[in-house]
Amino acid sequence: MKSDRLLSIMLLLQTHGQLPAGALAERMEVSVRTIMRDVEALSAAGVPVYTTRGPHGGIALLPGFRTDVTGLTADEARALFVLLAGRAHADLGLGQAIGSALRKIMAALPAPHRPDADLTSRRILIDPARWRGRPSRPGADLAVLQQAVFTDRRLRLRYRHGRDSRVRSYTLDPYGLVSKADVWYLVADHRGEPKLFRADRTVSATVLDQPAQRRDGLELTDVWDTLRRRIDDIPAPVSVTVGVRREVLARFLRIHEADLAPAPDALWPAAEADSGDPERQLADPERQLVELRFRSLGAAEALLMFGADAEVLAPDELRQALARKAAEAATLYARQP
Repeated sequence: MKSDRLLSIMLLLQTHGQLPAGALAERMEVSVRTIMRDVEALSAAGVPVYTTRGPHGGIALLPGFRTDVTGLTADEARALFVLLAGRAHADLGLGQAIGSALRKIMAALPAPHRPDADLTSRRILIDPARWRGRPSRPGADLAVLQQAVFTDRRLRLRYRHGRDSRVRSYTLDPYGLVSKADVWYLVADHRGEPKLFRADRTVSATVLDQPAQRRDGLELTDVWDTLRRRIDDIPAPVSVTVGVRREVLARFLRIHEADLAPAPDALWPAAEADSGDPERQLADPERQLVELRFRSLGAAEALLMFGADAEVLAPDELRQALARKAAEAATLYARQP
């Protein structure tokens, strides 16, 4: 809507000062001509906005002009008060600041929106931490990482890798910090290549005097998306067929939701199993056949946690591996401690 765009333009100018018309057009996803018409509309409405020409020109507000958030819609006001649980703000030293900021926003909201915003803050809660997950320990160096991020400085990092526990040193150009599932990550370039570092594996961190040398045109969200896709889009080449007892099927599917094969092959009733396909034959009608995809046979060994409630039917190599592990566990617990 045009009114939303006009408010967005005012807030951008208020935050960033003078901006080129082309930059505003790109942010608003409209043409430069539309931006110039919006500037005329703001001026006609009494907003002290002006334009300057030349290579260093742009659009700006008169010094001292401030707008408030009274242009927020009801849905926008509610969105601001969906509280984020966990330690994200506290880890950054902003635990008290977020509460104070929300109180100020509440005071500036239009009176009709305040009851809905207050109700949202008391009825909706988002907790990014996983159930029974290991608590995140960002460590004392999170403050140093944050300093490098906000001062646009290079960072010297000594980092302990999870795969072999070796400590290695890196000189990094940081883009920012990301909290995912209650774990902090540093997103940075190392020798021009994007890298991801868990903050809780940092051995030491030092902010250097040199400015960060980031790649042109890239922001934190762009680099994070590239790194995230490298992890999320890893192919899962190992196909596994499992017969799951119906009593535990719901829990099994919740735990292995990310491992389910693409529909329609992921799940089918035993009664519909193809008798000509040995992988789809199931003697026990009380079980449901489930098709999964894993990145490796080792990752698929997690199925052993369900014991006899989930029987691997294929591949045979995985059946043998689970049989060995089950036999080892049985031998261990058969003897007296």
